[in-house]
Amino acid sequence: MTTIAVVDNHGQFTHLEQRALRDLGVDCKLIDNQTPPDDVDADGIVLSGGPDMDRIGESPAYLEDGRPVLGICLGMQLMAVELGGSVGSGDYGGYADVTVEILEAEDPLIGSLAPETRVWESHADEVKTLPEGFTLTASSDVCSVEAMSDTERDLYGVQWHPEVAHTAEGEAVFENFLEICRSRAEATH
Repeated sequence: MTTIAVVDNHGQFTHLEQRALRDLGVDCKLIDNQTPPDDVDADGIVLSGGPDMDRIGESPAYLEDGRPVLGICLGMQLMAVELGGSVGSGDYGGYADVTVEILEAEDPLIGSLAPETRVWESHADEVKTLPEGFTLTASSDVCSVEAMSDTERDLYGVQWHPEVAHTAEGEAVFENFLEICRSRAEATH
């Protein structure tokens, strides 16, 4: 069975990320973000959203340990900053229902989604510059970097919250991430 660890960065929807994964039949544990990666037995990591970069604990260490990582909102932003990209204030701020355009139909995380899909997200902060090795995989009129992927390292990020009911194809995002984790686990065993 695939095991996923959700690293809790104090976001208001973190428990919903764990619930969404459990609903897909996954062994999913919620772990404190002070937990070092070596103490976590999991096939994949979800870096949750959260209020600010000052409270991310050990989260950056998960980017270097070789497991697939899905960064959600703040999780994607810390991925960008830690790996050489940049984050800045969004032009719109707050939460909103947004239409996102999928730019990479071959992307293993979001390529299977409809070419335009509705999502729920915060725009207080957003990725401004992609880190080296990442591809822009989704964009919108509200936020130019809605999603990014580094398929070589299996690092993926989405600005939106796939775990909330307002996001149309959120379950598919989690299903695709689980497939990425299974494929990586099979390749390494």
